[in-house]
Amino acid sequence: MNHKLTVIYWKSEHFWLGKLLEHPEIMTQGETLEELEENLLDAYRSMILDDVPEDHGIKELTYEA
Repeated sequence: MNHKLTVIYWKSEHFWLGKLLEHPEIMTQGETLEELEENLLDAYRSMILDDVPEDHGIKELTYEA
């Protein structure tokens, strides 16, 4: 199953910087746009799947705000 994430990115003096709009706490850098994308995906995977086994389940929860 593919998921889509939205990246906001910009060029600093030496690196490309970016963050995920869905998870603004995830911000990283790369020497190229491709490296930035890889670093963002690695950080995202680390955040959501840290210590989760390969045979995990996924379920949506509904709540009232």
